[in-house]
Amino acid sequence: MVPHITQSEFAEKVENVSYPVLVDFFATWCGPCKMMAPVLDRVALAKQGKAAVYKVDVDQEPELAQRFGVMSVPTLIVFKGGSAARQFVGVQSEQTLLKALD
Repeated sequence: MVPHITQSEFAEKVENVSYPVLVDFFATWCGPCKMMAPVLDRVALAKQGKAAVYKVDVDQEPELAQRFGVMSVPTLIVFKGGSAARQFVGVQSEQTLLKALD
């Protein structure tokens, strides 16, 4: 299961690391977000030790969602070198996300 992170953990776990990080901005009430959960679990498993995958609940962390311009969920952002490198909106395939993390 992909861990949830908060604003207080964001810099440490996403921005201050050298490896790629995929962050799923989601909401508990969002149907497509629920569809993404098993895909994210598989991506996290496939990239274990090479990249990290986290989830941010936009209802719990509205400041983070606003900071990254999240207008709809799910929004998935790939961070490389601490900066947002790629952004996807809506349901994405496992292959698309794996490729983005390479």
